[in-house]
Order: sequence, then structure tokens, then C-alpha cells
Amino acid sequence: MTILVTGGAGFIGGWVVRRLLAEGRHRVVNLDALTYAADQASLAQTQTDPRYRFERIDIRDGRAVRACLARHLPDAIMHLAAESHVDRSIDGPSDFIETNIVGSYRLLEAALDYWKGLAPPARERFRYHHVSTDEVFGSLGPNDPRFDENTPYRPRSPYSASKAASDHLALAWYHTYGLPVVLSNCSNNYGPYQFPEKLIPLVIVRALAGQSLPVYGQGLNVRDWLYVEDHAAALIRILELGRLGETYLVGGNAERRNIDVVRTLCRILDRLAPRPDGQTHETGIEFVADRPGHDLRYAIDSSKLQTQLGWRPTLSFEEGLERTVAWYLANRDWWRPLVTDKAATDRQGLKGRT
Repeated sequence: MTILVTGGAGFIGGWVVRRLLAEGRHRVVNLDALTYAADQASLAQTQTDPRYRFERIDIRDGRAVRACLARHLPDAIMHLAAESHVDRSIDGPSDFIETNIVGSYRLLEAALDYWKGLAPPARERFRYHHVSTDEVFGSLGPNDPRFDENTPYRPRSPYSASKAASDHLALAWYHTYGLPVVLSNCSNNYGPYQFPEKLIPLVIVRALAGQSLPVYGQGLNVRDWLYVEDHAAALIRILELGRLGETYLVGGNAERRNIDVVRTLCRILDRLAPRPDGQTHETGIEFVADRPGHDLRYAIDSSKLQTQLGWRPTLSFEEGLERTVAWYLANRDWWRPLVTDKAATDRQGLKGRT
């Protein structure tokens, strides 16, 4: 198959691209606008692979997307391109509306026309996988059951609202027009190559720089953590085997309070990169004012995916966290340019909002 991956230079998209090529069964077209969090360097090893092509295209540019589809004739689209940082959506929601809603609509519009024009065998084979987040389901209480595929949508931030809208559009294109759509919602991802505005890489790079480790509120917000390579494997499984019109939830079965995540990171860093002053990294934790509308808890029940498609996470949270810290320690040349310029750091939202 030829698979077009939107957002393939992003964190999760990059892992999908690398895994598709590593499996050796598919050709990959990476369609990405190369916004601030995109990273071509993470895909350096793919550049010489004859099965890989890159297209610098914004999904909001319907004409360019259509031309790309005509050039490469994909058998499937995996739509991961999105603005995804909650704090950024609070400060500037317009980019989230434009990319996550309007861009997803433009992509669906182009994909539908492309699919209709395929010959019957190719039309039967075609798949459109829309990739989303568990944040569309809103906030859980401490004792509420985990999200599943029947949980009502209750988004509470501009980011989650924009993703909820794009989910509804994708399934509307399936029910109304017959576009062969499958949808997935995932929990918090972490791992190598994650842009250091998200909690885990942010704590790592700030700790290595000897900076404070700000934590919202008292750090009691709970997230379900999923190692990104396990997520990439799940996405490919859903694309290939998922039932059309169905939604699959992907989780790591690793609920942790934010403060516990930060403390675990500190303990790993104490072993692998001790502070020069002899103090523990945990002494750098600083509690700061909570962000508006901060959801208390996310948790995913991925039993449908496990039962129907045979996917399970391969790494425990502790194993994944150890790998992640080791990678950031060994790859300082990758992340240092992202955080060394203080003006750029402040502009890009890397002030320490976790």
C-alpha cells in the first residue's frame, strides 16, 4: 500500500512514518506544513529510502492536497496533522480552529473526491484513518469509569473542542458520503522526539538546565500515559484491521498524577544525570497557579482494541520513562536548539507550564 500520513514530521506522525517503513510492507508519503513542532531531523534516516516521499503542504490548502493525492495515488490516509498543545489553544485558539477543523474539512473534501474517482478495486481497498485524542471526552472524577467508545463528548478547552469537531466531521463523511473512515482516540503520548513543551520532555530539559520544574496546582491531575511507539503500532493495526465507521480507544493503562510523573522523572535523573550541587532534582519542583479549565483526570479503556484487533502496549510506564530519559540525555543536539534561545523559548511556550 501507499499510505499518506498527514503531520508525519510531528511527534506521533514521525513514529508512524518510521514504523511503516521499518515494517517494509508500505510506501509512505509524508504531508506536513512544517510548523514549529515539526522536525525533519527526526526523519533523517528515511530521506534516502526509495519508498518515502515528503510533501510540504498545509492541509488547509485544498488544491495542493488534491494535487498531492493525484501525484501519489495513496491507498490510505492517516490523518495526524493537528495543533495539539492545550496552553497554546488557550492563548491563541484561532490556529486550532483553522487547522483542526477547517484543515480536517479540506482534507475530507479532497479525500472524498479522490476516493470517488478510484476504480472499484482501489475504492474497496481505500481507508481514511482519523487520529484524535481522549481530551474530547472531557474530565473524569476520581472514581468515574474510564473512557470507552460510548463515552459522550464533553470537550472543555479550545484544543479539545476543535478535535471533537474534526472527529464529528470524519464520522459524518462516513455516514453521509460513505467515505471509508475509521477513528481512534489516544491517551497522553510520551517518548523520544517529543517537542519540549509537553510535560515529560519539558521536565527533563529544564532539570538538565538547572531550572525550576513548575507544576500546575498541586500536580493532582491524572493522565493515562502511552509510549509513543506502542501508539504507532496501534494506529497501523487500526488502519489495516479496524472496522469501517468504528472508533477505537488507545491507552497505556498507566494512570499517574502529574506530580508522581515529575517525581519519577526526578528519581531517574538523579541516577543518570545528578545535579552538580548534590541536591536531588525533586528540590526544583515549584507549584504554580493552575491553568483555566484544567481537566482533573483522563483514563482510557482500550479493551475493544485489545479484544477485536489484538493490540496491547508492550512497555510499562516505568520502562518507557527510563527509555525516554536516556534518549534525551543521549540526544542533546536534537533538543538544545529548541530551548537555548530564551526569546524563542518564551515565544514558543516553553516557560515551564506543565
